[in-house]
Amino acid sequence: MSFDPMAVAIDWLDAYRAGDIEAILDMYAEDAVVHCGCGDVKTITGREALRAHWVDRLRDYPAGKLDDLNPSHDGTVISYITSTGVMTALFAFDAAGRIKELNCGPSH
Repeated sequence: MSFDPMAVAIDWLDAYRAGDIEAILDMYAEDAVVHCGCGDVKTITGREALRAHWVDRLRDYPAGKLDDLNPSHDGTVISYITSTGVMTALFAFDAAGRIKELNCGPSH
């Protein structure tokens, strides 16, 4: 592995906290899939759908500080604070270190 999965997750949270939608989108693989369990459960694919998702997320649920960060069997798990509570995101990466799959939602 030529990248640090935990560093990528921190970079993602930093871009999210900064509201940098272009930096966030650049972190995703072209065929990325996001499974979002925030509110209505939905699956997001494609760059324009990801952009629309992030426009809403940045406006309605800005990220705050890091809560926890751990490696997982195929990526990284990060939890962070938003205005609605603690959220958890499970990342899986492609060989280049781009986000291939993201599963996110409220921590339980």
